[in-house]
Amino acid sequence: MQNHVDPGPAAAGPPMGALPEGRRFEVGCTIFVSHTFESLHAHVELDGNIPIYPGDEVIVQGAPVRVPYGETAEIRRMATVVRASPLERLWTRATGRLEVMELLEFSFSERTRL
Repeated sequence: MQNHVDPGPAAAGPPMGALPEGRRFEVGCTIFVSHTFESLHAHVELDGNIPIYPGDEVIVQGAPVRVPYGETAEIRRMATVVRASPLERLWTRATGRLEVMELLEFSFSERTRL
């Protein structure tokens, strides 16, 4: 298994715990990608431990990340964070709970024997 580390462009984020002003701002981030038999995932960590709230958007900049099967990668990029308005945040919280039910599948049909 090979690990790739791409130092790519990144800027220092705001001080830890500080919230940047405005609805849209850029921050450095690290992308962790695994494409192995044991795990298939991608995870983004923003610099400065910036909290993300319901309705907020995080847009990672740059070309799509492609990791060959059996490998993992750690890549530095810039990300744009767009804060949700109070109304968007309220709407996301209200509809998010309802959308969880879409993930469930119920069946009331009889069992079929082969």
